[in-house]
Amino acid sequence: MTTPSVIDLLGVLAYGELTSFERTTYGASIAPTVADKVTLAAVAAHEHANFERISAYLVSLGVNPLDAMEPFVAPLNAFHANLEAKDWLEGLMKSYVGDGIAADFYREISTHLDDQTTELVTDILSDSTLADFAVEHLRSAIATDPKVSGRLALWGRRMMGEMISQATVVAGSRPALQELFLGSVNATELTSLVNKLTVAHARRMDQLGLAS
Repeated sequence: MTTPSVIDLLGVLAYGELTSFERTTYGASIAPTVADKVTLAAVAAHEHANFERISAYLVSLGVNPLDAMEPFVAPLNAFHANLEAKDWLEGLMKSYVGDGIAADFYREISTHLDDQTTELVTDILSDSTLADFAVEHLRSAIATDPKVSGRLALWGRRMMGEMISQATVVAGSRPALQELFLGSVNATELTSLVNKLTVAHARRMDQLGLAS
Protein backbone atom coordinates (compact mmCIF):
# COMPACT_ATOMS: atom_id res chain seq x y z
CA MET A 1 0.00 0.00 0.00
CA THR A 2 1.46 3.35 -1.07
CA THR A 3 0.87 6.07 1.50
CA PRO A 4 3.10 8.98 2.57
CA SER A 5 3.78 7.24 5.89
CA VAL A 6 4.86 4.02 4.14
CA ILE A 7 7.16 5.94 1.83
CA ASP A 8 8.67 7.94 4.68
CA LEU A 9 9.25 4.92 6.92
CA LEU A 10 10.84 2.96 4.09
CA GLY A 11 12.88 6.00 3.09
CA VAL A 12 14.38 6.51 6.55
CA LEU A 13 14.94 2.76 6.93
CA ALA A 14 16.66 2.54 3.53
CA TYR A 15 19.01 5.39 4.35
CA GLY A 16 19.61 3.88 7.78
CA GLU A 17 20.67 0.59 6.19
CA LEU A 18 22.92 2.44 3.74
CA THR A 19 24.67 4.35 6.52
CA SER A 20 24.94 1.16 8.59
CA PHE A 21 26.66 -0.46 5.62
CA GLU A 22 29.13 2.42 5.51
CA ARG A 23 29.81 2.30 9.27
CA THR A 24 30.19 -1.48 9.33
CA THR A 25 32.54 -1.37 6.35
CA TYR A 26 34.67 1.15 8.23
CA GLY A 27 34.50 -1.04 11.33
CA ALA A 28 35.81 -3.95 9.27
CA SER A 29 38.71 -1.80 8.07
CA ILE A 30 39.87 -1.08 11.65
CA ALA A 31 38.94 -4.45 13.17
CA PRO A 32 41.79 -5.93 15.27
CA THR A 33 41.78 -9.43 13.75
CA VAL A 34 41.20 -11.01 10.36
CA ALA A 35 38.33 -13.03 11.81
CA ASP A 36 36.66 -9.80 12.94
CA LYS A 37 37.15 -8.30 9.49
CA VAL A 38 35.51 -11.32 7.87
CA THR A 39 32.49 -11.17 10.18
CA LEU A 40 31.96 -7.44 9.76
CA ALA A 41 32.42 -7.62 6.00
CA ALA A 42 29.64 -10.23 5.88
CA VAL A 43 27.41 -8.01 8.04
CA ALA A 44 28.10 -5.03 5.77
CA ALA A 45 27.15 -7.10 2.72
CA HIS A 46 23.90 -8.10 4.43
CA GLU A 47 23.11 -4.46 5.27
CA HIS A 48 23.65 -3.45 1.66
CA ALA A 49 21.40 -6.31 0.56
CA ASN A 50 18.75 -4.96 2.94
CA PHE A 51 19.11 -1.54 1.36
CA GLU A 52 18.60 -3.11 -2.06
CA ARG A 53 15.49 -4.97 -0.85
CA ILE A 54 13.89 -1.80 0.49
CA SER A 55 14.79 0.06 -2.69
CA ALA A 56 13.22 -2.67 -4.82
CA TYR A 57 10.07 -2.58 -2.70
CA LEU A 58 9.83 1.20 -3.10
CA VAL A 59 10.24 0.83 -6.86
CA SER A 60 7.42 -1.75 -6.87
CA LEU A 61 5.26 0.93 -5.23
CA GLY A 62 6.16 3.39 -7.99
CA VAL A 63 8.51 5.40 -5.76
CA ASN A 64 12.07 6.48 -6.54
CA PRO A 65 14.21 5.28 -3.59
CA LEU A 66 16.47 8.31 -3.85
CA ASP A 67 13.47 10.62 -3.49
CA ALA A 68 12.20 8.60 -0.52
CA MET A 69 15.57 8.83 1.26
CA GLU A 70 16.35 12.46 0.52
CA PRO A 71 14.39 14.07 3.41
CA PHE A 72 16.34 11.97 5.91
CA VAL A 73 19.87 12.45 4.61
CA ALA A 74 20.64 15.70 6.44
CA PRO A 75 19.08 14.80 9.83
CA LEU A 76 20.60 11.31 9.96
CA ASN A 77 24.00 12.59 8.83
CA ALA A 78 23.83 15.24 11.56
CA PHE A 79 22.88 12.61 14.12
CA HIS A 80 25.83 10.39 13.23
CA ALA A 81 28.20 13.35 13.19
CA ASN A 82 27.01 14.36 16.67
CA LEU A 83 27.41 10.80 17.94
CA GLU A 84 30.69 9.89 16.30
CA ALA A 85 32.45 6.99 18.01
CA LYS A 86 35.94 7.78 19.27
CA ASP A 87 37.29 4.23 19.05
CA TRP A 88 36.56 0.57 18.25
CA LEU A 89 34.62 -0.07 21.48
CA GLU A 90 32.43 3.00 21.15
CA GLY A 91 31.73 1.98 17.55
CA LEU A 92 30.57 -1.45 18.74
CA MET A 93 28.37 0.17 21.39
CA LYS A 94 26.86 2.46 18.78
CA SER A 95 26.04 -0.50 16.55
CA TYR A 96 24.64 -2.57 19.42
CA VAL A 97 22.78 0.05 21.43
CA GLY A 98 22.06 2.79 18.88
CA ASP A 99 21.01 0.53 16.03
CA GLY A 100 19.08 -1.62 18.49
CA ILE A 101 16.99 1.31 19.69
CA ALA A 102 16.33 2.41 16.11
CA ALA A 103 15.28 -1.12 15.12
CA ASP A 104 12.88 -1.33 18.08
CA PHE A 105 11.35 2.01 17.11
CA TYR A 106 10.92 1.12 13.43
CA ARG A 107 9.40 -2.25 14.29
CA GLU A 108 6.88 -0.70 16.64
CA ILE A 109 5.65 2.03 14.31
CA SER A 110 5.57 -0.32 11.30
CA THR A 111 2.78 -2.26 13.04
CA HIS A 112 0.47 0.64 12.17
CA LEU A 113 1.06 0.06 8.44
CA ASP A 114 -0.15 -2.60 6.03
CA ASP A 115 0.84 -6.23 6.61
CA GLN A 116 3.24 -6.45 3.66
CA THR A 117 5.23 -3.42 4.77
CA THR A 118 5.25 -4.59 8.39
CA GLU A 119 6.54 -8.00 7.30
CA LEU A 120 9.33 -6.43 5.23
CA VAL A 121 10.43 -4.11 8.04
CA THR A 122 10.36 -6.93 10.60
CA ASP A 123 12.40 -9.21 8.35
CA ILE A 124 14.94 -6.49 7.51
CA LEU A 125 15.52 -5.85 11.22
CA SER A 126 15.58 -9.47 12.37
CA ASP A 127 19.27 -10.30 11.88
CA SER A 128 21.25 -10.34 15.15
CA THR A 129 24.74 -11.10 13.81
CA LEU A 130 26.15 -7.65 14.50
CA ALA A 131 24.51 -7.43 17.94
CA ASP A 132 25.89 -10.83 18.94
CA PHE A 133 29.34 -9.86 17.65
CA ALA A 134 29.26 -6.57 19.58
CA VAL A 135 28.15 -8.22 22.83
CA GLU A 136 30.92 -10.82 22.64
CA HIS A 137 33.65 -8.25 22.02
CA LEU A 138 32.35 -5.66 24.49
CA ARG A 139 32.06 -8.23 27.28
CA SER A 140 35.59 -9.39 26.56
CA ALA A 141 36.92 -5.83 26.63
CA ILE A 142 35.16 -5.08 29.92
CA ALA A 143 36.47 -8.29 31.49
CA THR A 144 39.99 -7.45 30.35
CA ASP A 145 39.84 -3.84 31.54
CA PRO A 146 36.90 -3.12 33.89
CA LYS A 147 37.77 0.58 33.83
CA VAL A 148 36.21 0.93 30.38
CA SER A 149 32.78 0.01 31.76
CA GLY A 150 32.09 3.50 33.13
CA ARG A 151 32.88 5.15 29.83
CA LEU A 152 30.77 2.68 27.88
CA ALA A 153 27.84 2.99 30.28
CA LEU A 154 27.89 6.76 29.87
CA TRP A 155 28.08 6.38 26.09
CA GLY A 156 25.11 4.01 26.14
CA ARG A 157 22.99 6.40 28.21
CA ARG A 158 23.86 9.27 25.88
CA MET A 159 22.79 7.23 22.88
CA MET A 160 19.41 6.44 24.41
CA GLY A 161 18.68 10.13 24.90
CA GLU A 162 19.98 11.09 21.47
CA MET A 163 18.00 8.34 19.71
CA ILE A 164 14.69 9.37 21.28
CA SER A 165 15.41 13.01 20.53
CA GLN A 166 16.36 12.23 16.93
CA ALA A 167 13.26 10.12 16.37
CA THR A 168 11.12 13.02 17.57
CA VAL A 169 12.95 15.52 15.35
CA VAL A 170 12.73 13.32 12.24
CA ALA A 171 9.08 12.47 12.83
CA GLY A 172 8.27 16.10 13.53
CA SER A 173 9.84 17.21 10.25
CA ARG A 174 7.66 14.86 8.18
CA PRO A 175 3.86 15.24 8.56
CA ALA A 176 3.20 11.62 7.54
CA LEU A 177 5.68 10.24 10.05
CA GLN A 178 4.44 12.60 12.73
CA GLU A 179 0.93 11.32 12.15
CA LEU A 180 2.19 7.73 12.25
CA PHE A 181 4.27 8.33 15.37
CA LEU A 182 1.75 10.44 17.28
CA GLY A 183 -1.59 10.41 15.48
CA SER A 184 -2.05 6.65 15.28
CA VAL A 185 -1.54 6.06 18.99
CA ASN A 186 -3.19 7.51 22.03
CA ALA A 187 -1.34 8.86 25.05
CA THR A 188 -1.37 5.50 26.80
CA GLU A 189 0.03 3.72 23.75
CA LEU A 190 2.72 6.38 23.30
CA THR A 191 3.79 5.95 26.91
CA SER A 192 3.82 2.20 26.35
CA LEU A 193 6.05 2.64 23.27
CA VAL A 194 8.57 4.76 25.18
CA ASN A 195 8.52 2.25 28.02
CA LYS A 196 9.16 -0.62 25.60
CA LEU A 197 12.14 1.21 24.11
CA THR A 198 13.50 1.98 27.59
CA VAL A 199 13.08 -1.60 28.82
CA ALA A 200 14.75 -3.00 25.70
CA HIS A 201 17.63 -0.54 26.13
CA ALA A 202 18.06 -1.56 29.78
CA ARG A 203 18.07 -5.22 28.75
CA ARG A 204 20.86 -4.58 26.24
CA MET A 205 22.93 -2.74 28.83
CA ASP A 206 22.34 -5.55 31.32
CA GLN A 207 23.74 -8.03 28.81
CA LEU A 208 26.99 -6.09 29.02
CA GLY A 209 26.86 -5.75 32.78
CA LEU A 210 26.45 -1.97 32.45
CA ALA A 211 24.04 0.38 34.21
CA SER A 212 21.41 1.92 31.97
